[in-house]
Amino acid sequence: MDPNQKADYVFKVVLIGDSAVGKSQILARFARDEFSLDSKATIGVEFQTRTLVLERKSVKAQIWDTAGQERYRAVTSAYYRGAVGALLVYDITKRQTFEHIPRWLEELRGHADKNIVIMLVGNKCDLEDERAVATEDAKEFAEKEGLFFLETSALNATNVETAFITVLTEIFNIVNKKTLAAAEDQSNGNSASLAGKKIVVPGPAQEIPSKSGCCGSS
Repeated sequence: MDPNQKADYVFKVVLIGDSAVGKSQILARFARDEFSLDSKATIGVEFQTRTLVLERKSVKAQIWDTAGQERYRAVTSAYYRGAVGALLVYDITKRQTFEHIPRWLEELRGHADKNIVIMLVGNKCDLEDERAVATEDAKEFAEKEGLFFLETSALNATNVETAFITVLTEIFNIVNKKTLAAAEDQSNGNSASLAGKKIVVPGPAQEIPSKSGCCGSS
């Protein structure tokens, strides 16, 4: 795609979860297909973009990453503003990071649009021997809260692409339904444009992908 061409849609997706669960590595893997063993802790906020084509429309994903440490929590309201998707990340080898997920989810739902599309992500599934969080526990929590769920490995790229594509496709489908509804409204002079408008995601429209879990490590 021509880099100068304007994207049809821009979707803001936020990464949240405890420090050192691999949020920045997941972002680097998705945005640049990179992984760094000596990744430094994120200070404050950073974001990267990647443009994809979904059903012949160009979709620019604007992925925001924040530090998981408590002292950076002041960024919350601005960080979540306008987000239509979120990856809620924990480390499968650190039980505490999973136990903090309800608190992160509460914060997300307190600051973001209540219908935001959310994917629960159990990262570092290449470290199966060190697993401290059973896949079934996370799947059960995701089903109870109406979240998508996948286990990923930023190290060997397992499911990272799938996690983002699932969230972005869900948002895209919801926006398309809104566009169709808006087109139908035009007959009575209600020409609704999505440009610059807040996207409201009807929920809970999430279903757990059938292929959840980690498909082997290399």
